Amino acid sequence: MKRKSFLLAAVAILTVFGCNTKKTQVSDMQTKVNEFAPVELRVDIINLSDKEKQMLPILFDVAEIMDELYWIQAYGNKEELLSKIADDATREFVMINYGPWERLNDNKPFVDGYGEKPLGANFYPKDMTREEFDAFNAPDKSSLYTIIVRNAEGKLESIPYHIAYKDKIDKAADLLRKAAELAEDEGLKKYLTLRADALQSDDYYASDLAWMDMKNNRIDFVVGPIENYEDALFNYKAAYEAYILIKDMEWTQRINRFAALLPKLQESLPVDPEYKKEKPGIDSDLGVYEVAYYAGDCNAGSKTIAINLPNDPRVHLEKGSRKLQLKNAMKAKFDKILLPIGNMLIAEDQREHIKFDAFFENVMFHEAGHGLGIKNLVSGKGTVREALKEQHSALEEGKADILGLYIVSQLAQMGELPEKDMMDNYVTFVAGIFRSVRFGAASSHGKANMVCFNYLKERGAFERIPETGTYRINFDRMTEAMNSLAKDILTLQGNGDYAGVKKLFDEKGFITDELQADLNRVAEANIPRDIRCIQGKELLGL
Repeated sequence: MKRKSFLLAAVAILTVFGCNTKKTQVSDMQTKVNEFAPVELRVDIINLSDKEKQMLPILFDVAEIMDELYWIQAYGNKEELLSKIADDATREFVMINYGPWERLNDNKPFVDGYGEKPLGANFYPKDMTREEFDAFNAPDKSSLYTIIVRNAEGKLESIPYHIAYKDKIDKAADLLRKAAELAEDEGLKKYLTLRADALQSDDYYASDLAWMDMKNNRIDFVVGPIENYEDALFNYKAAYEAYILIKDMEWTQRINRFAALLPKLQESLPVDPEYKKEKPGIDSDLGVYEVAYYAGDCNAGSKTIAINLPNDPRVHLEKGSRKLQLKNAMKAKFDKILLPIGNMLIAEDQREHIKFDAFFENVMFHEAGHGLGIKNLVSGKGTVREALKEQHSALEEGKADILGLYIVSQLAQMGELPEKDMMDNYVTFVAGIFRSVRFGAASSHGKANMVCFNYLKERGAFERIPETGTYRINFDRMTEAMNSLAKDILTLQGNGDYAGVKKLFDEKGFITDELQADLNRVAEANIPRDIRCIQGKELLGL
């Protein structure tokens, strides 16, 4: 009896410890989920026409297809992955990250049985080497819109997106044409029709031009394979995504006047003339929107709060680009994340300078910054994107960060922003870096943020006060460092200096121990890292 009692007691103890371990694991995962503050995307559509309201559910259906395509590109079989996971918190975190790798933690795996995230995501064979790709003789191998697979003989083969994903693409194109029939705005009707054609041909030029020509549409729909951040191997392949947007007409009218100043801002850049000889298109425009739905690439990990498109440099030179500010998502991030971080890490007497209007301006002109500078090498031998390869995206984000701040300072000097206090923008900019560096240094945005942070700190733009663990901004040195960093990045781009860019990221693209300790304090205060969207047709009453 004693032996039996002992065994029963032992089993009971093991069971208790086993249960506690499981609860701890689930609790840890729930903590990760809780780092993403839930935000309901409820957008007022009362001013839309009946046909516009009929169009929206169709756009939701197209967006969901883009989400399915992105899952395939970023990971593979979504349902197969989810079927392996028992607890709700881990499933939710997988959905946030579109896979078993934590995007805001250097893509570390968080599901048992998974190793490092493939640099090439699902765009290339997992066992493909760089040398094998270099030796692969296919004219479209580096196209934005092809995947690389192994054929029956085990050799590399390039397949266009519209063929590789034909069933889903054809369904999305049919739905877009159905939405176009409901469009009352001729610009939107033309764009949706051409975008449907583009999905089935992988030629987006005509639809990009049509998108640039839209001026009076109240609904906007960004859809297709657009950004190439997911391809960390070569930065070649574009990932599918979609945004459903409702234009804020009042705010758009308020800020759109700045678009006409882009050529003058290009001329003012603090760099030698050959690095700013290109002229931004005069059709560039700025718009303010409420985002109703994120799908695919833009919904993975951290949420996009502003858009600068198209990416095609041919469109930039012909028509410029459009800069879309997603005001409701931006306000959510400011209120729930940036302001609490600033109130912890910025020197107390400078916290009054942390303002939403400054945050809005910094983000808005970040997108305008993408349209400035140079797209083609000063040597005339190719494009900046081609020369900088996988380093291009991160440096381009760094350029846009610092030029956004530079543009605000120039507009203030030009009298376009009356009564502007640049300290608002400087202090909010630094607080914004603390917000975004928490995304980790693995992403293009993360690397860009760290280069900017370390560059500005080395030049005395701000200093850390050890006694309080807070940061104080120095106005004059901030201005000098801003101009210097802008010049350095624009020069590296114009020269196509791959080695110089790599050196910059190797020396400055990392989080120091001191900064990490401060970020840990932010985490311990339970300040969210980003938002997760509660979204869908029903939130719009559709």
